[in-house]
Amino acid sequence: MGLDIYKESYAGGIKEITLGKGDKAVTVGGETSYPFYGFEGEMPQKPRIAMEVWDMTPEDWPDAAVAPFKDVISDPAAWAKKCVDDYGADLIVLQLKSTDPNGKNAGPDEAAAITKKVADAINVPLIIWGTANVQKDEEVLKKIAEECQGENLTLGPVEDKNHKGIGAAAMGYGHTLISSSPIDVNLAKQVNILLENLGVPMNKVVIDPTTGGLGYGMEYSFSVMERIRMAAMSQGDDKLQMPLVNNLGNEIWKCKEAKMGTEDPTIGDPERRGILMEAVGAVTYLLAGSDILILRHPEAVRLVKAFIALMMDGGDAKGIAAIDKKLDDVDLDLASAAPEPDLTIEEEKGKPAPAAKKAAPAKEAAPAKEAAKPAAAKKEEKPAPAPKASVEEVKEKGKVADAKEAEEQAQAKAEAEAKAKQEAEEKTKKEAEAKKAAEEKSKKEAEEKAVREAEEKEKAEAAKREADEEKIRQKRAAEREKRAAQRQNAAGEEVPKTVAAEQKSHLDKILEKLDRIHRRA
Repeated sequence: MGLDIYKESYAGGIKEITLGKGDKAVTVGGETSYPFYGFEGEMPQKPRIAMEVWDMTPEDWPDAAVAPFKDVISDPAAWAKKCVDDYGADLIVLQLKSTDPNGKNAGPDEAAAITKKVADAINVPLIIWGTANVQKDEEVLKKIAEECQGENLTLGPVEDKNHKGIGAAAMGYGHTLISSSPIDVNLAKQVNILLENLGVPMNKVVIDPTTGGLGYGMEYSFSVMERIRMAAMSQGDDKLQMPLVNNLGNEIWKCKEAKMGTEDPTIGDPERRGILMEAVGAVTYLLAGSDILILRHPEAVRLVKAFIALMMDGGDAKGIAAIDKKLDDVDLDLASAAPEPDLTIEEEKGKPAPAAKKAAPAKEAAPAKEAAKPAAAKKEEKPAPAPKASVEEVKEKGKVADAKEAEEQAQAKAEAEAKAKQEAEEKTKKEAEAKKAAEEKSKKEAEEKAVREAEEKEKAEAAKREADEEKIRQKRAAEREKRAAQRQNAAGEEVPKTVAAEQKSHLDKILEKLDRIHRRA
């Protein structure tokens, strides 16, 4: 009997984008299903691993991250070459840390010179990653785009505040862009719409959803990547049908846990800890749909590549080698960190310890026998008659009996009052607990109602946004058709041309047209 497996049908797919040029070129994207869902669609391109290189010597890296590059860490070109030749990087990411205005604040010319050296030293595509300072990134990336014209570098991050300048430079000099937004699917779509309105082709854009290293950050990034993939695949949203890139190594190795030594032996060997944190994070983002992962440690790169090969081609994970340590082993005293064992039996807790039995002394046995004889003799003697009590003694005994009776009555009354007080306290406590439970139930119902109302409001707003966007799309399509008709009608006309009095560069012309268009709008 055959088993029919339900297969999801997808309304869209991910665009294939080529990074680099010529022999350096690498293609990413092209999926027609969710990540690694080979039973529902195709995944023609494997996810690619990029290794990061800094344009300055890192100052706060832990020893585990420095060890693989200690001989080249002060030379970005040699560092990049080692990542490609020795560690098998598919791409290189040049992190422009020296241009940070809060750090060395290096200028655009210096950054462009380092970029050219790195690009000449490697035979794989080069990604340029700025500092996320919108003004400084625009200055630096525009200069790099001009100096490396035609190399098809990948420039980023591009945000809504600097998309015009960087986008125009990328179009003018033939580069690809990384559109970046702060962990929000709607903002990611907005940046892509702005770039498309600017004139940037959508097959020259890669999406950076912003990457978290650990904990809630990773959870938020994963959720947003899932929503981007769902919108692109299931809903057919062409503004989100681009490959995803995650700058993961930079986030993992700046976490406190990756930098810690052996202060806390329970979290393991410092070198293996950082590598495994990076590898586990990479696998997490691969399952969310990442097409390009930016990693730091070569052992993490090796483990993640092995995972990709297993997911794409199958095989046995037993053949994957263990982590190759570069540093000496550390002595972790786990016994000193372990709590003292509690060997007490749970059922015996609270019971009093048994009393020790006293042994009777042997020497006193003989006198006891001798003392038994007088006792027997006393029993044989007749008891003497009791003397008659006097009138005063009888009165005294009556007073004692009355006092004893009064004392017993007072004690009984006190016990009754204590019992009544205890019952009243228990009743008050039960009433308070019932009142508290009722308040909590009412509060919970109110919160659930507020959540439902918020969800309904969000759905309504999303539907309204979608309708507005559809109107804009239809309007843009009509405008494009109108312009195409006008160009077709004017194709046969000969337009007289004269040389401009002031000769401008290609980039200046693009920026001038953009300013004119946006002023009219």
